[in-house]
Amino acid sequence: MATKTWVVDPIHSEIQFKIKHLMITNVTGSFPIFTVTASTEEEDFSNAAIHFTADTASIHTGNEQRDGHLKSADFFAAEQYPQIKFAATKYSAVEQELEGDLTIKEVTKSVKLLVEFGGVVKDPYGNTKAGFTITGKINRKDFGLTWSAVTEAGGIVVSDEVRINCEIQLVAQ
Repeated sequence: MATKTWVVDPIHSEIQFKIKHLMITNVTGSFPIFTVTASTEEEDFSNAAIHFTADTASIHTGNEQRDGHLKSADFFAAEQYPQIKFAATKYSAVEQELEGDLTIKEVTKSVKLLVEFGGVVKDPYGNTKAGFTITGKINRKDFGLTWSAVTEAGGIVVSDEVRINCEIQLVAQ
């Protein structure tokens, strides 16, 4: 089989995260500006070369003040570090696991993510599409996102654990 190149269908894809706030509820955020590319020779995407970038300045949590804080040097320092990057090092369709190097603020760490492969189909317009649900957890402090505060009662404002939730639809080129 020949190598097939895939690009993200941004209208049918989303990159979200959840983080505990005051340790009692979750705040959901997203990165609406992102790219995903993949090259593969296998229909199940085994041994695929997968690359992802997200524009840190596009962060959106539904609150302009919070978004501004997240773009600041306290968190993503979006002006200095404009992208989050991920490059896959191993994908196992059997184990439903994606391993790769995640880079935030020029700190690169190996991460493992769970993948639910939805399959490959042709859409009504003749485009070949592949779908994935990707989930995982990272520790934000591992990537230099170390801002922290405590409440007057000593409670933590923002947890260290960040849950990642992605719905990705790729289109064959």
